[in-house]
Amino acid sequence: MTGLLRASALRIGLCVALALLGTACTSEPRTTGGTDAFKVGLLTPGPVSDGGWNAGAYEALQEIAKDLGAEVSNQQVSTPADFEQGFRGYAQQGFSLVFGHGFEFQDPALRAAADFPDTDFVVSSGSVSAPNVASLQFDLDQATYLAGILAASMSKTGRAGCIGGIELPVIKKTFDGFIAGARSVDPDFVVTTAYTGNFEDVAAARAAATAMIAQGADFLIHNADAAGLGVFQAAKDHRIYAIGTNGDQSRAAPDTVLASAVISIPAAFLQVARESKDGTFQGRVVQEGLGGAIELVYNPGLESRIPAAVKARVAAAEEDIRQGELEVQP
Repeated sequence: MTGLLRASALRIGLCVALALLGTACTSEPRTTGGTDAFKVGLLTPGPVSDGGWNAGAYEALQEIAKDLGAEVSNQQVSTPADFEQGFRGYAQQGFSLVFGHGFEFQDPALRAAADFPDTDFVVSSGSVSAPNVASLQFDLDQATYLAGILAASMSKTGRAGCIGGIELPVIKKTFDGFIAGARSVDPDFVVTTAYTGNFEDVAAARAAATAMIAQGADFLIHNADAAGLGVFQAAKDHRIYAIGTNGDQSRAAPDTVLASAVISIPAAFLQVARESKDGTFQGRVVQEGLGGAIELVYNPGLESRIPAAVKARVAAAEEDIRQGELEVQP
């Protein structure tokens, strides 16, 4: 089989897997909207059908189109060169605002912004800023800390597993939060971490999760985007609980996902989009945590299985975090 055919087969297989999440699979640029002069572009590192990180950004883009009357477009890009070209392409087409949805878009955004001062650029999970560049920093580790409390309080084995895609600092941070939360309940709680090396290999994530279950883990949390479906499959096979991330993923595995650490990406995107449209955009780092765009959401179908004392402990920790009385990172 040629490389092209292998790539096509892999893509088809991925789309089939992602279809289980009830979404479509595409990597082609898409544009919606009419003749409004306010144009907003979105670059994502993975498919917007992943049911989590990229899907949340696409949902936000549709909200911007609906609420602000914007003409919107999205494109999946995979390499740093593509990131920068994507930014520049949108700017050259007269787009007012372009989102790069991920930590990896920081440097390309800064380079493009220097040449296109009339376009506003936003980087998700970033820490950079310039006159026309803002970063949205999502403290998802605050919610995964709460998930760690939940897991350690309900685990029967004292073990859990974390499965990530690529080992990026922002993903490691979410797992560090989970570990810290679990060990606030049981200092000896064991958490194993593994990375598959990409965000699309469902089989690799399932294999990693199955190996952790074989070692005794009875809770799993992922931050692997589309590949997270494999984690849910492994958890379902062995009748243990899983924790979703980035979006409310209870619908992806309603009998398995006990809770999800959620980022309300639409609210955060809409805030800066309104500023861009109104001409009040300011380059800065916007911090979002519990009480803002971050929350731990229980699966309503499984919430009754969580003991009241555990929910109370989670709620108390959440309040401490929101009041600045508890730091989630070890």
